[in-house]
Amino acid sequence: MTAALAVVTTSGLEDGVPRSRGEGTGEVVLERGPGAAYHMFVVMEDLVEKLKLLRYEEEFLRKSNLKAPSRHYFALPTNPGEQFYMFCTLAAWLINKAGHPFEQPQEYDDPNATISNILSELRSFGRTADFPPSKLKSGYGEHVCYVLDCLAEEALKYIGFTWKRPIYPVEELEEESVAEDDAELTLNKVDEEFVEEETDNEENFIDLNVLKAQTYHLDMNETAKQEDILESTTDAAEWSLEVERVLPQLKVTIRTDNKDWRIHVDQMHQHKSGIESALKETKGFLDKLHNEITRTLEKICSREKYINNQLENLVQEYRAAQAQLSEAKERYQQGNGGVTERTRLLSEVMEELEKVKQEMEEKGSSMTDGAPLVKVKQSLTKLKQETVEMDIRIGIVEHTLLQSKLKEKSNMTRNMHATVIPEPATGFY
Repeated sequence: MTAALAVVTTSGLEDGVPRSRGEGTGEVVLERGPGAAYHMFVVMEDLVEKLKLLRYEEEFLRKSNLKAPSRHYFALPTNPGEQFYMFCTLAAWLINKAGHPFEQPQEYDDPNATISNILSELRSFGRTADFPPSKLKSGYGEHVCYVLDCLAEEALKYIGFTWKRPIYPVEELEEESVAEDDAELTLNKVDEEFVEEETDNEENFIDLNVLKAQTYHLDMNETAKQEDILESTTDAAEWSLEVERVLPQLKVTIRTDNKDWRIHVDQMHQHKSGIESALKETKGFLDKLHNEITRTLEKICSREKYINNQLENLVQEYRAAQAQLSEAKERYQQGNGGVTERTRLLSEVMEELEKVKQEMEEKGSSMTDGAPLVKVKQSLTKLKQETVEMDIRIGIVEHTLLQSKLKEKSNMTRNMHATVIPEPATGFY
């Protein structure tokens, strides 16, 4: 028995990793990847969507006065007792929704019996459940999500729900507007830009023509008054301040436009010269690297041919050993399938045995219980008390009866010894 249990424990786990659903049925089992631990989260999200399609919020949660579970409610441990009760009630509702009558489990029912009933209903739908029922007692995990997902799919099949292909809206193709090339400028556009810049900068820049006219009039006035102006009366400090104030306004700046095609052409020539100079340097390094790679590839090919020739016998032996290994794996998988089936049967037999033990314990406790004997003794004492009371009452009644008899006897003797006997009244006749 211990050896069989050891085989069961080693077959249910492979390198400490639990098997996924569908394993152990004789099929070739693939190794689980690193994302298998997160597969139950995906199954739980699909389950929530299927429950929404079944309208479980209106038909189940509101009637049972329960809160809506989160997207990962049965995937993460929060409260095992609450999660197990929620799992049992939700599974019962899904089974009823799938067309099979199933009683709603109560809070104080036997969990083993409830789980066995749910698994039997799941197998009646044609679904496999090759895992021990104890996996469902925690109320969360991959197996719980799997059972609920299968029941939700059966409920959707029963109500006639089918998944349809998505209908995508037809998008109207817009006419492509031909963008104008802003890099190509014309003379008219340049003139317009200069006019716009002059109008924008009228406040900051002084018109040169106006300055020329003013200087011409000043020169004419100065030539007319050269005789009067013999020495300057302007203060040098005030003149320097005025020059500093007017100097920024006298600067004429022409802004360079990045959209000009001449600037783009200059940049293209600069980049071309830089690429050519860099190509000359890197081409030599690349040629050397190419030659080295070709030589190493030739060496590798020659060494590979030599190794293949030398190790041909070992390669054939390796292939034969690999074929034997694949056959042994197939036999192992077949034997593993039988072991898992027997473990399932063993678990069912153990559950039945536990039920029988519980019934025997209940009967034994009822047989060895001294409560009925105590009740019999109490009833006997009560009967004795009642018999004593009845004896007392009987004695009192006998005493009263004796007194009445004695009284009658005395009356009779007194009447017998009486000298005068009263005559009866004549009215009777």
